Amino acid sequence: MGRLIVVSNRVPSPRERTQPAGGLAVGLRDAMKGVESVWFGWSGQYSEDSADQEPVFDKVEGVTFATVDLTREQYERFYENFSNALLWPLFHYRIGIIDFHREDLRVYREVNAMFADHLVRFLKPDDTIWVHDYHLMPLGAELRKRGVKCKIGFFLHIPFPPWSVMRVLPPAAEFLREMVSYDLIGLQTEEDVRNLNECFRGCGLDKAAQAFPIGIDPKEFAQQAVDNIRDPEVKRLKDSLRGRKLILGVDRLDYSKGIPERLRGYETLLKRYPEHLRGAVFLQISPLSRAGVSSYQTLRRELDELVGFINGQHADFDWTPIRYLTQPVPRALLASFHRLADVALVTPLRDGMNLVAKEFVAAQDAADPGVLVLSHFAGAAPEMENALLINPYDCDDVADALDQALTMPLDERQKRWEALNEEVTRNTAAHWARHFLEVLGETASPS
Repeated sequence: MGRLIVVSNRVPSPRERTQPAGGLAVGLRDAMKGVESVWFGWSGQYSEDSADQEPVFDKVEGVTFATVDLTREQYERFYENFSNALLWPLFHYRIGIIDFHREDLRVYREVNAMFADHLVRFLKPDDTIWVHDYHLMPLGAELRKRGVKCKIGFFLHIPFPPWSVMRVLPPAAEFLREMVSYDLIGLQTEEDVRNLNECFRGCGLDKAAQAFPIGIDPKEFAQQAVDNIRDPEVKRLKDSLRGRKLILGVDRLDYSKGIPERLRGYETLLKRYPEHLRGAVFLQISPLSRAGVSSYQTLRRELDELVGFINGQHADFDWTPIRYLTQPVPRALLASFHRLADVALVTPLRDGMNLVAKEFVAAQDAADPGVLVLSHFAGAAPEMENALLINPYDCDDVADALDQALTMPLDERQKRWEALNEEVTRNTAAHWARHFLEVLGETASPS
């Protein structure tokens, strides 16, 4: 194989280039070792005219990062409007909040075409191109239009809806026809694969996707959890609990994560199992995201009100049932928070994978592990059958699982954790990246 060209909406920040945190960066770190690699995407900066600029190249630890700017209009229409106010909710089955405008579609295509124009200037015939996520679905077709013959793979990190949902998107059939330009299409789960293949059939297209579930670097995360357990901030959290059980939720503030549902499930626990009053604390960490999208502003108001209501109903003078943070917590500190937690409550209403569930498992102390309570609708659920699987829409189901988790004997906790940890250790981020690139390498070259 020649060079590996990775393309995503954003490239890792300068700090993340040496200390990757997300699943994509962690997985590609190993895949790029020993291979000449370029990672191309948006710089996070703005310019007056994105078309006439030259990419900025920066080489770090053998990987070349190539970045371009967007205009303010491109950021708003391509990223906030079309990608995150339309495609994101649509792919998470939230038809009622999608917001389609043809001008947003025009700019979405404009940015994909601009990315292709920049890429063709430095591509070589034996390069392998790996495009990532919903921001860049038409990019493969744009590259083919420009005569690119390289192998091009595409991986979608979020769910893919069935044809009955996908066809709500006005250019759905056009997008699907363009995706045929990719030599290999990867999705997180077999359900997502069935949905996309159904969409291809619905448009009369002869194409099939494959499942490549992403993982984490469990050894690194576990080491972070151990290394930081004596951090003063972790000690502050532990001391503040005063021996109470800790239930932990960690999610970006997003309506797909089921955060209101988990709060209602926790409130139901306090009502139906009063023995946990003053005996447990629920810490929800939800850093703000996509503040310019109205649905996220609405969600924040809902959560602020719900946390205030539950705390007002159930708090005592020396105990607050919910601690709610919207500021980010450093990843290394989060790892130790996971290790300290007795229960992780992970309740997505629809998720591509959900790596938080895997990080919680990796961070646990084998001698005294916590319990994972996980939504059936997480992409990780088929791999994690030894978690307590729940339906987040059923607050009584959530409450029952929380009670079971908080009272579970040590031997059962250990058995469940050992099975979960075996799966998390087997299917790592590095394995995901290698597997996808191996299959891409074995596909027939484009004609």
